[in-house]
Amino acid sequence: MASPVIRLASVALYAAAIAAHAGGPEPLPAAAPASSGFSAQGLEDLHRFMRNATGPQGYLGGVTLIARDGKIVDWRAYGHRDLARKSPMDKDAIFRIYSMTKTVTSVAVLMLAEEGKIALDDPIGRHLPELAKMQLFSGGTADAPQLRPSAEPITIRELLTHTAGFPAGLKGDEPAVALQERADPHGAADLRGFVERLSRAPLAAEPGTRFGYDGAATEVLARLVEAKSGENFAVFLRKRLFGPLRMGDTDFSVPESKRDRIADLTRMGDDGRLALDGSVSARHPGEKLNAYDSGAGGLYSTAADYARFCQMLLNGGELDGASVLGRKTVDMMMSNQLTMLDPPVTQFSDAEGFGFGGAVVIDAAKSGIPGSLGRFGWPGAASTTYTIDRRQRLVAIMMLQHLPREGVKDLPRISRSFYGLVYEGLAR
Repeated sequence: MASPVIRLASVALYAAAIAAHAGGPEPLPAAAPASSGFSAQGLEDLHRFMRNATGPQGYLGGVTLIARDGKIVDWRAYGHRDLARKSPMDKDAIFRIYSMTKTVTSVAVLMLAEEGKIALDDPIGRHLPELAKMQLFSGGTADAPQLRPSAEPITIRELLTHTAGFPAGLKGDEPAVALQERADPHGAADLRGFVERLSRAPLAAEPGTRFGYDGAATEVLARLVEAKSGENFAVFLRKRLFGPLRMGDTDFSVPESKRDRIADLTRMGDDGRLALDGSVSARHPGEKLNAYDSGAGGLYSTAADYARFCQMLLNGGELDGASVLGRKTVDMMMSNQLTMLDPPVTQFSDAEGFGFGGAVVIDAAKSGIPGSLGRFGWPGAASTTYTIDRRQRLVAIMMLQHLPREGVKDLPRISRSFYGLVYEGLAR
């Protein structure tokens, strides 16, 4: 356990980071692109693509950041921050990063594991007794379900890898999804309530038998952090991660003094025009995305803050004297954990397995992006995305703020094009 002096120092670091603004120091040292192996023409191709993507008929605006060897080689803002397209996007704009929060939550869990407070193969019921005896949906309907006890308990490792068996919208999950929705864990006021409600709904599959991407597993992990640290999840992150890493613009809500930096959150309207999303955080930017501190998708952040988080992982768990994780833990985090499955891949790509909090490229040729084997990263629901390529010593981040919508002619998804252009810009 960290000493009171260290904890107070972390709080002081976080307070100092909060005081930083666009005119403050850059998140990482800067380097000339050529000195870091990037061609000027390659980066101009990327800039042209992003300017077009955020033009009058495209996304409102965005921010991209590329770092290599721990130095920023390109950091640009494009387009506008607001739906009226009157306020230019700034590099310090604040975005809802949604599922990019999951990587942060996974790091918090791994910190507890390194401290010996948990073991990754512990049954979660050992620490959260509500989840000790989960039921499994085995037939029938949502109105007349057939349930039986799951053969194996859920482990912390399975929560980290989305193999715990929670409903995930896969074929056959519909009754279990309906039962979970009736339990309404998302209506809880805090993470304790989320877990209590979740425990009343059955699993859709036996733990450890499939990859099924869901948010419930990561909310359970956030509650686990609270239970084992004795602190509110947001407080733990501020003291143990955001403070030491000087991520002063990252939190579950945004202070009033910073809310003019938040990018508008859009969704395509039925008329084919961009409109503000109807969520609370879109109508009232800066308010919490959930009533509880959502470890699955609740954080606001900036490209600069998330770059420091990514660089810490690329460095093997350390940045600017702040030691967050051990190098071997980071190695494990960024290794495919789905080896018990056949094939050992996610539901989204035959080229990607999953580590702790992000996808891992296990077949570079199939991935369709000219990156390295082992490239690690994950997107957020509102078109944010990041990648960490340890072989190329590279971090690349793209922040947009648009929720894709099915059934209408929506904006094109551009993350693959973005990454393709980043790699094409590498001259050496």
